[in-house]
Amino acid sequence: MFRDRTVVVAVTAGIAAYKSAMIVRELKNQNAEVLVIMTPGATKFITTLTLETLSQNPVAVDMFDRENKWSLEHIALADRADLLIVAPATANIIGKAANGIADDLVSTTVLTMMSTIPILFAPAMNNRMWENKIVQRNIQNLDSLGVHFIGPVEGRLADGRTGIGRMADINDILAEAREIIRR
Repeated sequence: MFRDRTVVVAVTAGIAAYKSAMIVRELKNQNAEVLVIMTPGATKFITTLTLETLSQNPVAVDMFDRENKWSLEHIALADRADLLIVAPATANIIGKAANGIADDLVSTTVLTMMSTIPILFAPAMNNRMWENKIVQRNIQNLDSLGVHFIGPVEGRLADGRTGIGRMADINDILAEAREIIRR
């Protein structure tokens, strides 16, 4: 299903960032062209080298990085991509997207793509953040704009507690991505 498709994977700063490597690997295994962008904070959880190796493409973190030519053309990603997956989707990126804030490569790319290609957010955060009324309002705003969500699910969280906030299973995220592309 991903053959001849370009998928941009946006990785944000959450403990579930390591799971984005599995998403990238599986997309490549299913013959997708995968381009990865990251927030600077995401690089504290997983390295660009890991994602470059798995995607077989340079990873962009800084909108103004002169080394990665395509990172300067972040708006052009909207012309190349068939789908954007934001995983993990933190409360921060959800809030930025819902309120039109574009202050880094990932948030700028999300806002650019929101009007042109499907976007799938895979939220992951502490259950108290997930249940926050502001986060829920932001999700409702994005949902009303056609942004897709999968998860989070219940399970053991980074702080050792159990609750809703774990990023959805990789296979479920990919199944949802396939369904979105089919539409």
